[in-house]
Amino acid sequence: MRQGIPSVVNSHDKHAVELALQIKEKHGGEVLAISMGPPQAEEALREVLAMGADKGYLLTDRAFAGADTLATSHTLALAVKKLLRDSGEKENYIVICGVQAFDGDTAQVPPEMAEELGIPQITYVLNFELKGNKVIIERAFRKEELVVIETKLPVLVSVVKEINKPRHPSMQGIVDAYQKKQVISYNAKDLQAQKSQIGLDGSMTEVWKIFIPERKGEHIILSGSNDEVARELAKNLKDDKII
Repeated sequence: MRQGIPSVVNSHDKHAVELALQIKEKHGGEVLAISMGPPQAEEALREVLAMGADKGYLLTDRAFAGADTLATSHTLALAVKKLLRDSGEKENYIVICGVQAFDGDTAQVPPEMAEELGIPQITYVLNFELKGNKVIIERAFRKEELVVIETKLPVLVSVVKEINKPRHPSMQGIVDAYQKKQVISYNAKDLQAQKSQIGLDGSMTEVWKIFIPERKGEHIILSGSNDEVARELAKNLKDDKII
């Protein structure tokens, strides 16, 4: 139920905006913020503009209502594709998302968007470095592990809150957000969306119950040479009838 409830920026997404602004400050470019929601979600986009984003895009249409993560990611990907077409850009772009929403907590939309866009995706990003058309990323895997991944643009990343500390909008930033910067609205027709792929019609899942699953098994760390670890891992998977 959204009536009477103020729209706020998802806390993880503020870290995504901060990373985008840092990249712009160091390498140039333009920061475009996209949100899907009811008309009052414009206020959340204004907050992002006050932080320093250049433009805001609000995907709002009754046809988008009731979307699950699949329909949501499809709609967001349509907006990204439209912006790329309109700008003539094909390769030199980065899509930055918060790792998950603080209501649904699924963390499914960023990977599904990457699949829709046909670009690489890296989740749980803890550190980000851009070198030309290449990104080098430290990904938080487990508390004891850190994975370094390298890929070329374009890429979609979803960031964890430890990556940075989001800036607070300045007074001038707030004034500019309302007097100088734009929030552009797109509906289903603007995005050339098919009714069967958006909103309730495009949703393949239905939420019956939300709960915290019970943790099963213990966390095992294997040690030794690569060959020894591989043999032990294969044995464990076979013993557990996974392979």
